[in-house]
Amino acid sequence: MSGLLAPALLLVLCAVVILFTGVRLSRYGDIIGARTGVGGTWIGLLMMASVTSLPEMVTASTAIGVYDLPDIAAGDAIGSCMFNLLILAFLDFRNPVPLSARVHQGHVLTAAFGSVLMGAAALAMLAGARAPVVGWVGVHSLAMLGIYVLGMKTIFRFERARAAAEHTGPGGAGASTPSLRDAVIRYVANAAVLVAAAAVLPATGEMLAARTGLGESFVGSLFIAVSTSLPEIVVSVEAARLGAVDMAAGNIFGSNMFNMAILAAGDALYARGSLLAAVSDVHLVSLTAAMMMSAIAIIGLTYRASRKRYRLSWDALGILAVYVAATVLLRLLG
Repeated sequence: MSGLLAPALLLVLCAVVILFTGVRLSRYGDIIGARTGVGGTWIGLLMMASVTSLPEMVTASTAIGVYDLPDIAAGDAIGSCMFNLLILAFLDFRNPVPLSARVHQGHVLTAAFGSVLMGAAALAMLAGARAPVVGWVGVHSLAMLGIYVLGMKTIFRFERARAAAEHTGPGGAGASTPSLRDAVIRYVANAAVLVAAAAVLPATGEMLAARTGLGESFVGSLFIAVSTSLPEIVVSVEAARLGAVDMAAGNIFGSNMFNMAILAAGDALYARGSLLAAVSDVHLVSLTAAMMMSAIAIIGLTYRASRKRYRLSWDALGILAVYVAATVLLRLLG
């Protein structure tokens, strides 16, 4: 028991640091967006998603490049996608009106691109060592990065056209908020602390997996993924509390796209071959669950039910059910 206490406490400490710095990073990222004229949903998709996914990026790169733990990296990136979508159910629970009826339908585009990226990762895992490579980097990883860039360009054009049609523009920063220079300095300082905390997570996850017998895939998909997803929780809940539900949804769907791009980029750090060919097939459970959860969210955004009989709308209940089922299956298999 004493051998388990140390890594468990270290995991909690890292999670607290990530939570604290993630909140501050999100605040300063929002200020930078306002000061530079980037506003609305695009802040949630680009600024907030990249900021809140910084722990996943650091954890994945450290797990692959330093500790040689591809399953921890894959479990973190894919498990975070599952957990991010679970946040949608929590946001739905907080309001009597279904979340899917309060956000605009443009999020379907982001959710769909995220599903395409997850599907590409699943195909690469199924192909295994038979997947073609360029050097040691899988062709699928290059394709995923290309899809990510294409998705961001497409979504940007869509959001720009939508904002023009609605005659909306970016909000400005108040006089009491920090200047752009101060916001950038504070952003970088908090990012450095967050990077240090996230870099410790892979080794902590390996210790937990070894001392609990749970397996690296399960530890990465659950404990590490939840820890690195704390900024998404805080940012999304705070944005929804302030009435910026589109920023919250953009952060969640955008983070999932970014997580898949992280996994693809991590292939370059794994010099022993294709990263997705080296990880456990157990991650296919997480990928399938995340794609199902995304599909349910897309259906909800398209159908747009105006009311709900229970505290959770039907799409939120579906997302929750898939997450619970996938977690149980991961425990049985991992």
